[in-house]
Amino acid sequence: MTVRVMLVSPAMNAALREARFDGDAPLDRAGERSARAAAAAVPRSGAVLSGPSERCLGTAAALGLAARAEPALTGWDLGRWSGRRLDDVGAAEPAAVAAWIGDPSAAPHGGESLRALVERVGGWLDGTGGGDTLGAGDRQGAGGGPGATDRSVLVVAEPAVVRAAVVHALALPVEAFWRLDVAPLVLTELTGRSGRWNVRLGRPLAAPEGP
Repeated sequence: MTVRVMLVSPAMNAALREARFDGDAPLDRAGERSARAAAAAVPRSGAVLSGPSERCLGTAAALGLAARAEPALTGWDLGRWSGRRLDDVGAAEPAAVAAWIGDPSAAPHGGESLRALVERVGGWLDGTGGGDTLGAGDRQGAGGGPGATDRSVLVVAEPAVVRAAVVHALALPVEAFWRLDVAPLVLTELTGRSGRWNVRLGRPLAAPEGP
């Protein structure tokens, strides 16, 4: 069964501004304002989900969405690196960072490898086509209104989750993850079913945020 999956990246927060590995930091005030300003641009959907991070849930709330937190859409677990600056980790553990970037199966931080992330998100994505992840409660609580379609889902998800979904949908090499960028408050659409996905690359929900 064909399904439309609309992935919205969350708004800015302090961790992203400071190039930190996000340790579940909430939106900052500027990010919340940007999300509220983008609310009118959010498309209708038959179900609304969110990654369980404070940043994703805060973005969903600011966008006016009644979203259910979905554990399968948890952001990338970077273990002991969570909350630290990328530059600091690179200076302290250069070999570990090189392994992390060069080997999709490596997890020197003690968390989740890139390959595991793509497999987890891909499993969730393929499940949407069979209805495994879209229960009746999700549809009823979506606030989608008359313009919503039953086989659509709107998801507020961390950029790493969006990138992993695109890698899986297009059957790209896992290493292609590093070549994809996802800005805050950008919509990426995946339409299809397991094994056959089409991707509409991201478009901003609002004007780009300032520094």
